[in-house]
Amino acid sequence: MGICSLAIIEDDDKICNYLAEQIGLHTNIADVFTFSDGESALTKLTKQPVDIALFDVQLPGINGIECVRKLKIIHPRMQIMMLTVYDDTDTIFSALKAGANSYILKSTPPEKIIEAIDELHSGGSPISSQIARKVIEAFTVKEKTNEYFQELSRREQEMLEQLSKGFRYKEIADKLFLSVETVRTHIRNVYEKLQVNSRIEALKKTGLL
Repeated sequence: MGICSLAIIEDDDKICNYLAEQIGLHTNIADVFTFSDGESALTKLTKQPVDIALFDVQLPGINGIECVRKLKIIHPRMQIMMLTVYDDTDTIFSALKAGANSYILKSTPPEKIIEAIDELHSGGSPISSQIARKVIEAFTVKEKTNEYFQELSRREQEMLEQLSKGFRYKEIADKLFLSVETVRTHIRNVYEKLQVNSRIEALKKTGLL
């Protein structure tokens, strides 16, 4: 592995130290830097870029996706991997649009993360299989739907997709790391935009049923 430098941006010290230890044991990377927040990472990496940066999404202060967006403008060749627990399509697409080259879930075994780092450095774009399926499903949904669906925001579309699978508000909230009230507000907005009064009407109008 011909990587000279790598940065880990993770606010959980236990996870950060474990990743740094595994990378030190199983690679020949000379410099491994660690940061516990987005602000310090952005300041340091802007001045001293690394070959690869592993970013968590949720960080104190500036979140990981915003850091990626800013870093990619300044250092477009820096390879960025999102290493996170978030697997909702809204977060995935936001990260990829910001410039992330890879998206790996934290539940991935350490040896697979090492392999993904190597693949990323070799020009690949490793993505966890669960994430790849979500991306494919998102495009499949778009093929089935109509102009009413396309006019909704990505988050609103996601709400309808979850409703079409039979999930209840509480289940949707748990899956997307939102409050039930936030889910209810999104769905209320969807009904207003579509000028419908029920889940069935909304799904029929957008082609999801």
